[in-house]
Amino acid sequence: MGITSAWSISAHDDDFVAALAPRLLPLVAADRDAPGVRERWERWRREPLPDFRTWGEGFGEWGGPGEKALTSFLELTHSGDHVQKLYDGLGPEDDFSLYGDVWDQVDDGDDIFLSVQSKEFALRVFLHAVGPERAALLPGWCGNFLLTSGEVRETLPAVERALGFTARERAEAEDQDWLDYRDDEESVLDGPLRIWRQAAATGRGLCGASVVIY
Repeated sequence: MGITSAWSISAHDDDFVAALAPRLLPLVAADRDAPGVRERWERWRREPLPDFRTWGEGFGEWGGPGEKALTSFLELTHSGDHVQKLYDGLGPEDDFSLYGDVWDQVDDGDDIFLSVQSKEFALRVFLHAVGPERAALLPGWCGNFLLTSGEVRETLPAVERALGFTARERAEAEDQDWLDYRDDEESVLDGPLRIWRQAAATGRGLCGASVVIY
């Protein structure tokens, strides 16, 4: 049985960010500090994965030379158990949800980057395509973050370094992006930087979340 996942980055004013912070930031921290997570990140940093087309051709297969590294990366880039609660609902005492109380509050389609994928995690593809050195420049943890407008402006130079490519670098990253895009859908290599720049220019904060929809 497959899954459908989403990675979103949405722009909001600072009042909204301040109200969301007590709900989201502890969940991001809990996923970051969960047992084994840091070790998986460090393993990926030390052992970046090769061309994704080799993963099913011996590299990542049972007993293959990259089995443990690939398994570790797949676990790292799966939706975090704690941030997932923001989509599923935080509990019987709190019916706040990512869908109704964050995404539905965005009136302009330009104020959100949203990649919904069947049988895949958009964040996983993004991280593999950009690699660990660039990924380390991004704030938050594994695509999950909440930033005020000031923090968006402060982090923009690092995000531009992470997601700015020469023609050759862009071609290499695109070669490792295996998602199929509709004509009206933003690439995971384009959407994050586009909305970061837009939020910085308009004085907005940003909310990033990677979740399983079903």
